[in-house]
Amino acid sequence: MLRGVRSCLVYLFSALALLAQRPGAPSMTQSTYEGLPSLVLSNGRIELTILKHGGAMTSIVMLEDASKLNPLWNPIRLAREAGVPSAFGPSIGHFVCVDGFGATSAEEKAAGLPFHGEAYDKPWDVRFSAKEGATTTVTFAVKLPLLQEQFTRTVRMVDGENVVYVESHLESEIAFDRPVCWAEHATIGAPFLEPDVTLVDMSAHRARTRPHDPGDDGELHYRLASGKDFTWPMAPALHGGKLDMRIAPKTGGVTAHTTCQMDPARRLVFVTALNPDKRRLLGYVFRREDFPWLQSWEFYPANGAWARGLEFSTQPFDVPRRETIQMNSLFDTPTYRWLPAKTTIQARFAMFYTTTPEGMRRVDDVRLENGRILIEDHAAHVEIPLAASLGL
Repeated sequence: MLRGVRSCLVYLFSALALLAQRPGAPSMTQSTYEGLPSLVLSNGRIELTILKHGGAMTSIVMLEDASKLNPLWNPIRLAREAGVPSAFGPSIGHFVCVDGFGATSAEEKAAGLPFHGEAYDKPWDVRFSAKEGATTTVTFAVKLPLLQEQFTRTVRMVDGENVVYVESHLESEIAFDRPVCWAEHATIGAPFLEPDVTLVDMSAHRARTRPHDPGDDGELHYRLASGKDFTWPMAPALHGGKLDMRIAPKTGGVTAHTTCQMDPARRLVFVTALNPDKRRLLGYVFRREDFPWLQSWEFYPANGAWARGLEFSTQPFDVPRRETIQMNSLFDTPTYRWLPAKTTIQARFAMFYTTTPEGMRRVDDVRLENGRILIEDHAAHVEIPLAASLGL
């Protein structure tokens, strides 16, 4: 009798183990982030949190990291710690701005179109989730009724990798071609973003400071000259001289806004944020044909609730649609992307998060080749290889 019970238990546990490995059982759990419903994806190496409302990627941490340092911007926590109300609405972490990047026109605002488009402030439906072999896949979809578009995003993670693969599709439901505005509002924040410590590198060359808005200085003071071209990373300071835009400033109370043309000689381009003291590196690799621009929004209030946008996009700055279309091009590069009638366009990028060796102070290059992401600091003679089996 006892032997029979044992045999049944062994069979039951074996069946449960096999069931857990079958497709349809993704490494995904329901959770909350700052009280907001979310999904948590894990692959044994990293853990990614995605909000159900708006689809923002709000946290990425390494499971082996006891401190669970999250490099992404959390304005809710920063406001709470500073003892002030949160002033950024649904903007958090890495969120998508589609179709729209920046302010709306008076007519668009009256029609109900929000700042940064519709997608980041609507509930997203999970259309598909499964684990097939070592790959966990989740697909979200959101309808954009004001824009008459549908946005679909698929997130993939492979067991044991430090990489998140994101593939997105934007579908037009109207019968004429239209220019679209699309940005991936990737944003880092404190404590990963530290004064005079955190460094940003990218495959960029030509750049421009954003023209100042009259009367919009507020409590934060501009630290760059208005509307000036420069070669990345040395930008013209407000009162003369140049500032290295790679490194965070030493003190707060200042702001800056620049755009960079991503290297036209490359198919895949990159942006990284490195905290050399904490030895943590967040980075993105994306196709230049999808996002030829990267806007750096730098927000450094005196209370320490710092944020810096690494916003790769179809346009140079987050400005109203008419202004973007009227600009047409900058540095011989288009400032918008076409969405043909009743057609779907797509974009892809990979996000990675890893530790770095002692002494690494910059990122000179990031390449995705032969199933690996290769990260290089030439001066320190460092090369970090990360498994990246899915590619772009």
